[in-house]
Amino acid sequence: MLITGKEMLKIAKEKKFAVPAFNAGSGQLLPAIMDACKEEKAPFIMAIHPDELSFLRDSFVAQVLAEINATELPVCLHLDHGANKEQVLHAIQLGFSSVMIDGSSLPYEENVKQTKEVVEIAHAVGVSVEAELGTIGNTGNNVEGGVSSIIYTDPAMAKDFVEKTGIDSLAIAIGTAHGLYPKDLKPKLRLDILEEITKVVDIPLVLHGGSNNPDEEIAKSVDLGISKINISSDIKISFTEKLREILNNGNPEIREPNVIFPDCMVEAKKTAVEKIRLFKANDKEKYYFENL
Repeated sequence: MLITGKEMLKIAKEKKFAVPAFNAGSGQLLPAIMDACKEEKAPFIMAIHPDELSFLRDSFVAQVLAEINATELPVCLHLDHGANKEQVLHAIQLGFSSVMIDGSSLPYEENVKQTKEVVEIAHAVGVSVEAELGTIGNTGNNVEGGVSSIIYTDPAMAKDFVEKTGIDSLAIAIGTAHGLYPKDLKPKLRLDILEEITKVVDIPLVLHGGSNNPDEEIAKSVDLGISKINISSDIKISFTEKLREILNNGNPEIREPNVIFPDCMVEAKKTAVEKIRLFKANDKEKYYFENL
């Protein structure tokens, strides 16, 4: 069942859990994530980054929508880190129910202007909008991008940004990074900043780069008001570690995708289940049908 990001996160905020946003970087990850969420009865957001979409091609969206329409599980199809209006419009035309416009690296007023324009376009056709304020760190090889150091979200600026743009959810920078942290760098969330933001911002808050942060910090961020957490690297690492094991086992005759990928998908599914439970999203499907 396809729903918007606004519909998805409204319930999450009310019931105090975080919806997992999993990036579908391949046709193998999609069914692994779908199966995990169905078993856990967890509403979720299927996120696709523009670089992933370019690699997978537009036809992949039809596959995703077919999976969503074949289940009663609430699912939102979300454009992750749209860089400009053109990418947002393209996603809307393909059938996405939610889009992110990421102007976080722009000067503040330009971010406001661009975001407001996207909100006007998307809301006119019933599509939800997420934006970002502050910049998320970048630890290395990932599609999301980022900066070498984190620029934390200012609570007062967040309040002003939400009021001026009319967005449906806000991604904040409180100490996460895209990709997995180097071994010599210990991630730490600024939960104090999160607490201050929740006092002045009423819309759902989003945590990007949720892979590799300590579980206790992630769980605490949910308790404090985070309604959506993006997970990409952890899922893909689980998948590719198993893939390396299979391909490096000394058997050169292994070639069939239906032989190579199933065990990789099982590992990705295990990680998805761990995140679902950490975010307290398991068994939350029921809340989306209470008022039907």
